[in-house]
Amino acid sequence: MATTDDPTYANLNWIDIVVIVAYFVFVMLVGIWASFQSSRATLKGYFLAGKSMLWWPIGASLFSSNIGSGHFIGLAGSGASGGIAVGAFEFNAMFILLILGWMFLPVYMSAGVFTMPEYLRRRFGGQRVRIYLAVLALILSIITKISVDLFAGALFVQQSLGWDLYLSIIILLAITAVYTVVGGLSAVIYTDALQTAIMLIGAVVLMALSFARVPYDELPIKYFQAIPNTTLENPNTTCGYPRTDAFHIFRDPITGDLPWPGMVFGITISSIWYWCTDQVIVQRALAAKSLAHAKGGCVMAAFLKVLPMFIIVFPGMVSRTLFPNSVACADPDECMAVCQSEIGCSNVAYPQLVVNVMPVGLRGLMLAVIMSALMSSLTSIFNSSSTIFTIDIWRRIRPNSSETELMIVGRIFILIMVGISILWIPIIQAAQGGRLFDYIQAITSYLSPPICAVFLLAVAWERINEKGAFWGLMAGLLVGLIRMILDFVYPAPSCDNEDTRPAVIANMHYLYFGMFLFAFVCLITTAISLLTTPIPSKYLVRLTWGTRHSTMERQDLSISEVNEEETKKFSPEEETPEEEVKFSRKLVDWICGTGKQPEMTAEEKEEQMKRMTDIEETRRDRFILNVTAIITMGVSVFFWAFYG
Repeated sequence: MATTDDPTYANLNWIDIVVIVAYFVFVMLVGIWASFQSSRATLKGYFLAGKSMLWWPIGASLFSSNIGSGHFIGLAGSGASGGIAVGAFEFNAMFILLILGWMFLPVYMSAGVFTMPEYLRRRFGGQRVRIYLAVLALILSIITKISVDLFAGALFVQQSLGWDLYLSIIILLAITAVYTVVGGLSAVIYTDALQTAIMLIGAVVLMALSFARVPYDELPIKYFQAIPNTTLENPNTTCGYPRTDAFHIFRDPITGDLPWPGMVFGITISSIWYWCTDQVIVQRALAAKSLAHAKGGCVMAAFLKVLPMFIIVFPGMVSRTLFPNSVACADPDECMAVCQSEIGCSNVAYPQLVVNVMPVGLRGLMLAVIMSALMSSLTSIFNSSSTIFTIDIWRRIRPNSSETELMIVGRIFILIMVGISILWIPIIQAAQGGRLFDYIQAITSYLSPPICAVFLLAVAWERINEKGAFWGLMAGLLVGLIRMILDFVYPAPSCDNEDTRPAVIANMHYLYFGMFLFAFVCLITTAISLLTTPIPSKYLVRLTWGTRHSTMERQDLSISEVNEEETKKFSPEEETPEEEVKFSRKLVDWICGTGKQPEMTAEEKEEQMKRMTDIEETRRDRFILNVTAIITMGVSVFFWAFYG
């Protein structure tokens, strides 16, 4: 068995503090600078960064928006408790990012949309599909993203520094909110690019130090020797022993903790939802100045997705070999003393490495890395969620609201989401046996397959109509909620305890359930669409894969979209006569970027829309992008085969 001193809380010296303070000051300056690089007073400027982003900040933002503190805590914890199989989620994403760039983005861009619910509104007409997806997207943001990242970041700070959990959350949120609320997507993407570099540098340093303690070629031996003392002292238990298949991705389809059919197909379904239909991710790509730059960002992010296996999962396994009594604890009393959880402490794997492996000075860097990951994800989610709320929900409630009102409402909504997310954190602490990443994937498998099914069918097949999409989503939501509620009512038993859960839970892995739910919704949606009236082709121009290059004029199927003349007529700015602006209003306008803007001419508006919907590529760009996409797929296949 591996032995080591008991892990302790870190004591930051002045070098660590200087590193942290310098980092946050620098990020704040970059965020404020970026805030003024695009027009923050328009929807396109605030929510799509003025459609001016190049491929490299988009690729960095896609990666850092995904790799939040939940990934550092969750992936390392899953590696510590179950081995390398969790790395397959990262290798799978390499393929899905290419599907985003080559299949979904051309349709979204040619449609000229801001949000994913808005795309469904244009594709199907009416409002119920759009409103449903908007509400569900906000719920998923709270229970699988914001609250998870807040919990993971706070857990790291608590474990590494001994600070109060909720005080840490408040401080991080205060800093994050400043440039998210003020700057819009432009500030978020530029700070994401900076924070991606910070994350990679810090994580690579910790990986190198970890492998210096436990060399890569010795890890398969020492990992299987990492058994807590409480297990060794009790010959009647198997709790605390590593899995025998820890160094294989493909695991038994019946008894495996991550069965291989689920890893191949179930992950793909959830990944398509996340990478190709989720507002947080897609909004970054929609901010590209052209389709070629959007595709380039997808390829860059795909290559970066190779890294988490090596900079997070393997270090998590090293952490178990160094600190088996804490990271691999199996005794409820022992676990409670280590991490205040009776069901396991694998989530502390990464914080323990930082506290005990990083030398003085670099601890501050790693604390900045985790805070960077947390803030990067939060800023992305905050901006995207406020986009959905203002454009898809608030506009529905107040169809004549001005852009100034929408800008302010979007920023206020961020604060409301934060409060709800904090209230959800205690539920996360008790979910999925203490394995954070499993909690995320399980909830995703219960709620996301219907969305994935409807989007795929909507993009690929013109015959799908609104009735089929809506009732497919409703049926999928009902079935998914039943399984999710049963999971909370009947939690998985702890080690050595009999599993008394209903068979539908005990014998059906969440990845298998996701596959079933996807097929079920596809069947319902297709059947109802074929039995009801199809949507005329004139309403589907540039809204499906087959019509993305069409030059015909599209007729809007929407029944309640407000045109610009109506909005302008009811806009408070137009009704108010010219008068001296008070200082307080000037301050609000500066913070929110909502001052008066010069009126665009009809020609300028037409040119702006043409630029937003242009998906043409040069032959040179297309060749380079296709070659790099093929290389990316080859790299992914190699890693699947090597670690399979």
